[in-house]
Amino acid sequence: MANEEDDPIIQEIDVFLARSLLEKLYLFQYPIRPASMTYDDVTHLSAKIKPKQQKVELEMAIDTLNPNYCRSKGEQIALNVDGTCTDETSTYSSKLMDKQTFCSSQAASSVSRYAAAVYKKGELHLTPLHGILQLRPSFTYLDKADAKHREREAANEGGDSSQDEAEDDVKQITVRFSRPETEQARQRRVQSYEFLQKRQAEEHWVHLHYYGLKDSRSEHERQYLFSQGHGLAENTELIKSPSEYLMMLMPPSVEEENDKPVAPSNVLSMAQLRTLPLADQIKILMKNVKVMPFANLMSLLGSGTDSTAVLRCIQQVAMLVQGNWVVKSDVLYPKDTSSPHSGVPAEVLCRGRDFVMWKFTQDRWVVRKEVAAVTKLCPEDVKDFLEHMSVARINKGWEFMLPYDEDFVKKHPDIVQRQHMLWMGIQAKLEKVYNLLKEHLTPKKQEAQSAHPLLVSGEQRVNMAKAKVKQNYGQLEKEFQKQKAEIKSNDTSAKLDVSNIRIKEEPLSDEEPMETSAYEGMNNGIVNGLHAEEDSTDSLNSHLPGGCIDRVAQELKAFVSSTFKKQFVLTLSELKRLFNLHLASLPPGHTLFSGISDKMLQDMVLDTGCKQILVPFPPQTAASPDELKVYALWEAGDTYDQHRQVLLEIFSKNYRVRRNVIQNQLSQECGEELNKQEVDRVLKDCCVSYGGMWYLKGTVQS
Repeated sequence: MANEEDDPIIQEIDVFLARSLLEKLYLFQYPIRPASMTYDDVTHLSAKIKPKQQKVELEMAIDTLNPNYCRSKGEQIALNVDGTCTDETSTYSSKLMDKQTFCSSQAASSVSRYAAAVYKKGELHLTPLHGILQLRPSFTYLDKADAKHREREAANEGGDSSQDEAEDDVKQITVRFSRPETEQARQRRVQSYEFLQKRQAEEHWVHLHYYGLKDSRSEHERQYLFSQGHGLAENTELIKSPSEYLMMLMPPSVEEENDKPVAPSNVLSMAQLRTLPLADQIKILMKNVKVMPFANLMSLLGSGTDSTAVLRCIQQVAMLVQGNWVVKSDVLYPKDTSSPHSGVPAEVLCRGRDFVMWKFTQDRWVVRKEVAAVTKLCPEDVKDFLEHMSVARINKGWEFMLPYDEDFVKKHPDIVQRQHMLWMGIQAKLEKVYNLLKEHLTPKKQEAQSAHPLLVSGEQRVNMAKAKVKQNYGQLEKEFQKQKAEIKSNDTSAKLDVSNIRIKEEPLSDEEPMETSAYEGMNNGIVNGLHAEEDSTDSLNSHLPGGCIDRVAQELKAFVSSTFKKQFVLTLSELKRLFNLHLASLPPGHTLFSGISDKMLQDMVLDTGCKQILVPFPPQTAASPDELKVYALWEAGDTYDQHRQVLLEIFSKNYRVRRNVIQNQLSQECGEELNKQEVDRVLKDCCVSYGGMWYLKGTVQS
């Protein structure tokens, strides 16, 4: 109250809002001139405007009689610009620089808070501004002078040349046809600086008439700065409470998005990055960095980030290569995109880049020519793949850019194992697409690999197994408590002790283990979660409770049963590949990770009602032992069981058969004439066609 008494109100002024010049009133800010010269004294020769761009050009006369004007300098500038001849195209027709051009630029992106005010007879009239333009001198005449100078030099050089050199020579030209422009290319072109400049240049100038300060037309237009009516109907926007009026007059200063500097689309500050969800942060980081150790990724995400959540998200956008994370190909090359070099679709690019990544899982070195020969892609695309994850070494090839991350591999064996199984699935696809030879599949020995040997001692294997048991301790303890409760309910006296859990140390059997590991040293004994011991049941009994064994068998039986109901015929090699993919989709610590051997998998196949088909492969076959073992579902419980059994009997005697032989045999054995649709259904379930002959699934030798 004391402050209000010290600052009394001495006058109240009515405020009116004038609308006559709404969206037509601009404020021009001229350069500073001497106080002795006002803009009313300056003669405006011409004015023009581009309304859409709010761009203005004013041409003003220069007082050449002013004592401060240097006449010799003005004559020299006119001579440099126009030369000695004068015509209609001359900039300075008087052979003297007697005018100057001013070009405008926007002083503020938003002028909604600015208005022009006129005070008259105790009333304040406000007119909102539509734009604020700053006028600066234009020096385009200097460009014209430079062009004239270059023309004169070219003319002099041409005059000194001989007559023979002046004659037109026959020159060879190259005709190129541009390929159709894609939608993505068109969007990039429309957003380019060159295109925007071209569009701005295409807008036509609108010529204006300039009226001086004391002109009658200016006086007439100046009257529109006053509100035409003082009634309430004309000024309803100003009938506000004091606080609302102040809010309208001076809204709170909020930093607009348009005022912020526009960064390139691929640049994002760390402050902006950390406002995004964790999955988006990881995707953006991996897309830009492409290869990163897990420790570096955690440091970029900031303190307090849950490493488990990061591990869950990173597997969605990246693959593990030599203990480091490499961004997935489909993240870099989304669907419906193409190569900027060759126009190859994204699907082919992803396949080629996956081959490069897979090669780096086998070896620290990759040869560019070998990649190009296998993928059949252009050298520029192959170079892009290699530059994403490796560095070129003279006379050696391309080396993976980061060292092998042993710390991550030791701390997260489950992640390593799961990623390895994913790579096995990718390898199987690459083998089919590129028809890879054994020389492509066998990793080359390099001196650089001596830093992490491939062979693992028995003691190290036991330590790895013990570490895995400790990691799964929580799950094992739950199983123990559950079984203990069951034993008590059955009044049995048997007791179990978790401390008795041990990893059975046995020598490997002669049975061939699953070929599922390129890093056999890292996974000796436990290959993709599948134990290679012959007596798999005994191995499981030695370190798992009885209830857990039953769960493993149930899970395995469910997988085998559902797989054969979809496929009907599978080789052991294909079944193991599907099992690896199934394991990769399971969460860490699942019961199936306890270890499944070849023998246990084959026994379960036979237990689910399948039979082994002894296909008579040709003697010169190059198939592996797992590819020679063919299993088929004998009874699926549908009306085609008998037909499939007859078909399987045919292939137990023949490696390949013609369709007419199969159809005649089916009709003869089943006692009825089968139509084409029924025969197609049976063949589709069990066979594939190749070169006019029919083979059981997985037995075709290309």
